[in-house]
Amino acid sequence: MSTKQIDVNLFNYSRRKSVAVKVGNLMLGGDNPVRVQSMTNTSTMDTEGSVAQIMRIVERGGELVRLTTQGSREAMNLAAIKAAATAAGCGVPLVADVHFNASVADVAAQYADKVRVNPGNYVDTARTFKHIEYTDEEYAQELERLGERFSAFIALCKKEGKAIRVGVNHGSLSDRIMSRYGDTPEGVVESCMEFLRICKRENFDNVVVSIKTSNTPVMVTTVRLLNSVMASEGIFYPLHLGVTEAGDAEDGRIKSAVGIGALLADGIGDTVRVSLAEAPENEIPVAKELVDYISSRAGHNPVQGEVAASFDYINPKRRATRGVLGVGDGRVPVVVCAPVECANPDLAPDFVAQDGALSAASSLYRLVEPDALDGVAADEKFFLQLNCGDVSAALLERIKSLPGCVVVAYSNHANPVGEIRALVHRFINDGITAPVIVRRAYAEASVESLRIKAAADLGVLLIDGLADGVWIENPALPASDINAIAFGILQATRSRISKTEYIACPGCGRTMYDLQGTLAKIKAATGHLKGLKIGVMGCIVNGPGEMADADYGYVGAARGKVSLYRKKECVEKNIPEDEAISRLLELIENDKNELQG
Repeated sequence: MSTKQIDVNLFNYSRRKSVAVKVGNLMLGGDNPVRVQSMTNTSTMDTEGSVAQIMRIVERGGELVRLTTQGSREAMNLAAIKAAATAAGCGVPLVADVHFNASVADVAAQYADKVRVNPGNYVDTARTFKHIEYTDEEYAQELERLGERFSAFIALCKKEGKAIRVGVNHGSLSDRIMSRYGDTPEGVVESCMEFLRICKRENFDNVVVSIKTSNTPVMVTTVRLLNSVMASEGIFYPLHLGVTEAGDAEDGRIKSAVGIGALLADGIGDTVRVSLAEAPENEIPVAKELVDYISSRAGHNPVQGEVAASFDYINPKRRATRGVLGVGDGRVPVVVCAPVECANPDLAPDFVAQDGALSAASSLYRLVEPDALDGVAADEKFFLQLNCGDVSAALLERIKSLPGCVVVAYSNHANPVGEIRALVHRFINDGITAPVIVRRAYAEASVESLRIKAAADLGVLLIDGLADGVWIENPALPASDINAIAFGILQATRSRISKTEYIACPGCGRTMYDLQGTLAKIKAATGHLKGLKIGVMGCIVNGPGEMADADYGYVGAARGKVSLYRKKECVEKNIPEDEAISRLLELIENDKNELQG
């Protein structure tokens, strides 16, 4: 499906149109600002602790707060939490998070301002990870049962004046959906659309929609597909964005900024939750800075561009380029950085920038401006620096004639992503196969801000397959931090793997152990394992499913008990928590030895 079939402008920022939804005293979607939110990790039966955490989230700028409701008693205790928060002067809307029990959603609708239900486990039985065949008749019967139950819930929410969030997690698709669609974006979208069609049929518009996965490019392309399918069926509910199980620290922030930022750049998204395996209030400044950064593009001077006929917005492929100096031709994207010392060769920049040139492997290559092209030899290999807003047809023809040219593209436009996209799409349309390194210059005072902004800018260009390398500049910050950010963005977009990846949930009231402390210990013990993906999950709700993309998983099974997974398979159940990390390391080592043997 091409971009021309969906309501997205690749080059000029504008918000997607959606209906407005009322959540407590807050309006979301429509012409309202993009809202930011978080989720408590306290027990919902701990009224005092939950209220204290809600207050901290709101003090940092949170506009909605979600709490887990495993059962009816947790759902009912939302009344006490809301009363205590209100008495403390905090009227923030509260959202109940429901899994596995539709009856709990009914209870929650009486006390929460919004109720999140997961289509994968609302009425379908818990995922078994087994292939189960459904006849057409059986499938239709299950859909009818789903329609009856969900319609009754909608009626209750209408009566109570409450909102619903239909929140699909890639890792918790039902066996019924899996039987027809498999573990695909199409399956995720259909799981969501089954519920949205019922909402439309029941004339219920107080609905927010989310699709999340821990695989950032899959999250982006799946939400793009959802947006297209919703529009084709005349459904325009607000969209909630997030990368689930993003992890913590630098990696968690970069993954979130890449995934959420790629969608916000196209005007998709009405509320944001950055999921970090940290204190919930830490999520809010990250979300706010990301939203503010992208939203500041509103009203910018127009960017002229034409979408390449071959470009597939929903399933983008890497742009075809010729190879020059190890750049392009399907190779992993390169990193350009100022001189930096790297103990780990996997994290060393491919080119070092200094004195108007780029060096690699003791060779020096010129960085040329367009007005100096007449001095370039026909067989010279060099880098051509282009301002995306100042490229003539004659210059494009000259680039075609220089097989040793690597383009370094930069933009000073208020919407740099749009202007860089326009240039590369022009290259595609004109048959220019020179590889493109995207150069972005910032003036951030903190590494945190640079992570967020650079990941938002460069991530979408990598996901769209338009960049063959990245070059981040920020003179006020150490080159070591800038280099780490560049490699982190490549890792988050799955375009270049250079270190261990951790798929770690943020934790909630269902978490069975000290998630933050455990994640830190696992990272310390396994950080040297390049290319390995390890899932660290607080409970069973999304654990095995989200870890389908991981090599190994560490999942809370009960208080003080942990289960270990290899891919989707549980290989050790209910291990005492104090033994679990060492047993995980043994599992990894044994598998490594068997593979080598």
